[in-house]
Amino acid sequence: MLGAGCGSGTEHPGPISVRELREAQTFPYYRVYWAGPSFRGQHLSAADGLRGYIERIGDSLYYGDCVKSKGIFGGGSCVLPLQVTTVIYRLHSNAPLGPQSNTVLRGVPATIYDHGHSIEIYTGREAIDVFSDTLSDALAAAQQLEPINAPGSATGPLPAPVYCPGLAGTIPSTVAHVMASLPHRICQRDAAQEAFAETLET
Repeated sequence: MLGAGCGSGTEHPGPISVRELREAQTFPYYRVYWAGPSFRGQHLSAADGLRGYIERIGDSLYYGDCVKSKGIFGGGSCVLPLQVTTVIYRLHSNAPLGPQSNTVLRGVPATIYDHGHSIEIYTGREAIDVFSDTLSDALAAAQQLEPINAPGSATGPLPAPVYCPGLAGTIPSTVAHVMASLPHRICQRDAAQEAFAETLET
């Protein structure tokens, strides 16, 4: 990981090295998303790649200043313009995320949480977490996400998730429509299985 200047605030990491970028581009396990080589004037400064990969946390790309360690920014004048983490989705409820709002981004379900600083987007087998300093930056990044290690586009819809996201709280009609339209009627099947399991417990 790159971490120059984390203590002093007077030095800043340069753009990601060719080796580290190549490692991200050849990550073998699943699609990893990024917002391009730069985001709003902040260059891509680090990537986990295969060496930094932790299965339960996912694989991340970092933009801007001062990456101290995986998923942690800070120190001196360091800022958090953008971190994009892609992980294989594991079924869970979003209730522990606290106050949140559900929406549709790039044609797929998404949840905005952490007072608007974070967005979780559900696509394919993965969940993409976008962490930023403002909601406007997080939304802007979401609109230009594309795979760094597979064919894809930064425009248009993302692939529909093959699972039913465990959304919590209010489900707007637009989100409910997308959820009901997911491949193989996965949300309806999950709801039927849950209802059947409840009958066995009574």
